[in-house]
Amino acid sequence: MEKSGIPEKYQKSVREEKQGKVIEVSYKVRNYINSSRSLVLKDQISALVPEREVVSGDPIIKKCNVYLPVGYDYSNPDIRYNVLYLLHGVGGDQYEWLSANKSQEDGLIICNILDNLIEHGDIEPIIVVFPNGRSAHDFCDCSFDPDGTNILGFYYFDYELRYDLIPMIEETFHTYADIRDKSSEGITYNRLHRAIAGLSMGGMQALNLIVGGHRCDSIKYTRRDSGFRNGLNWTSTTPGMLDLFAHVGAFSNAPTSSNGQILGNSIASSGYKIQTLYINCGDEDAIAFEAGFTTSMKGLCRTADEQLVSFHQEIIPAGKHNFEVWNYGALRFLLLCYGDENDSKTVVGAQD
Repeated sequence: MEKSGIPEKYQKSVREEKQGKVIEVSYKVRNYINSSRSLVLKDQISALVPEREVVSGDPIIKKCNVYLPVGYDYSNPDIRYNVLYLLHGVGGDQYEWLSANKSQEDGLIICNILDNLIEHGDIEPIIVVFPNGRSAHDFCDCSFDPDGTNILGFYYFDYELRYDLIPMIEETFHTYADIRDKSSEGITYNRLHRAIAGLSMGGMQALNLIVGGHRCDSIKYTRRDSGFRNGLNWTSTTPGMLDLFAHVGAFSNAPTSSNGQILGNSIASSGYKIQTLYINCGDEDAIAFEAGFTTSMKGLCRTADEQLVSFHQEIIPAGKHNFEVWNYGALRFLLLCYGDENDSKTVVGAQD
């Protein structure tokens, strides 16, 4: 599909009394990469961690930003919300979707999109979480060093997400989903009310960690040549997190994303249907179009078969590796997950 541009009605800020707010939340992380490149796990789940030493360690304190829609009331648990987790790129952090994504006239673009979607009745009010996607002791380091533990932390974010961040969000805020409910009925219900998407490196995380693909590490430690020209190489595979998420989005997914057949096989064997898979990229994106987007699309739909309910891939004409593509992606993804564009029987633009 070839679409671009955000409709004007979503771009400008709404009246002040209709605006949601962004707050900063601190939380403990008990599952992360330490300075020795070992994986600290609270519960020593070693069976799920091939090719990585598991150790004990003290928790670290991280922060995320949380968008709360207008009218959110901490004292009223009867009103519940869907949650979207929005992941950043390799050089960003929990502020990238916010501080790096501003309009001089109208403030934070992503918040304008969210406010307008809610104001126009296109989606129900929603909570959006902006995490720091590095599960590492040095999560504040935004530099790109393939040998760094901060980069390795991107590929082990699934443990923090499952065991630290999601439980904190669902204990703190009034969400439909409750991760404490382990019943089959509860899992089926809860995953429909969680969505996750990311830009660039965050798009890779959405595919490799949530759908199910590879982890990566520096070639210094794998001792194998890199196929990505960035000093990283695939290592072990992930179990995926489709028991928690029914909606997954990737915008300009990074070159270390797994290929379509691997992702499709993970979907087919997961035991869970993906209700919405949305992936986009600009056709002039020199970073992600060929090495990330195209590679991850090839064979995915065919391999996933009936476990992939609604699949949308969009190529943005003249789109580059920037927020014009990513903001549009966030808008489309939300409409597909929770808006009028949600169609449980569509496969759109799915070319193998």
